[in-house]
Amino acid sequence: MIWWLLALLLIPLLDALFLIYVALELLGAVETVLLVVLTALVGMLLVRAEGRRTMAKIQRSLAQGEPPTDALLDGGLLIAAGAFLLTPGLVTDAVGLLLALPPTRALIRMALKRWVVTPYVDEKTGGFATGNVYTFGFPDGDADRERDGPDDTYDLGDDAYDVDFEDDDR
Repeated sequence: MIWWLLALLLIPLLDALFLIYVALELLGAVETVLLVVLTALVGMLLVRAEGRRTMAKIQRSLAQGEPPTDALLDGGLLIAAGAFLLTPGLVTDAVGLLLALPPTRALIRMALKRWVVTPYVDEKTGGFATGNVYTFGFPDGDADRERDGPDDTYDLGDDAYDVDFEDDDR
């Protein structure tokens, strides 16, 4: 949690320092402001067009009775792209454009599915969602027996599970 907080504080600071460097050393103040405004406008037009395309994909998938998983992830990435593009700065605009462009968004989506979404879903469902389930026995059952040894069983006797009910007690 502390890493997210540091990133949220550090990224705008570095972006502002880079913006000042570009304005003073490379382009000039007016040109830098125009560049930031231009990237934000072009990026938002791109996000808007890609959002419409993604909504059409979601509707098509639902009409065919298929889950729109990729399209929903694309929608989330487009929301993040819009947030990055609205934040003034050249670095955040570059990240926003990477999230908005379809080829790079597809690569980011595949990485998210592999390293974030699938492990989370596996953990929450015990592997049922991805098909990584055990069909018999317990996972690592042999390792548990070797670790615990044969002393972890108890003999309860023959009458341990017999329960006598009397008609008056019910």
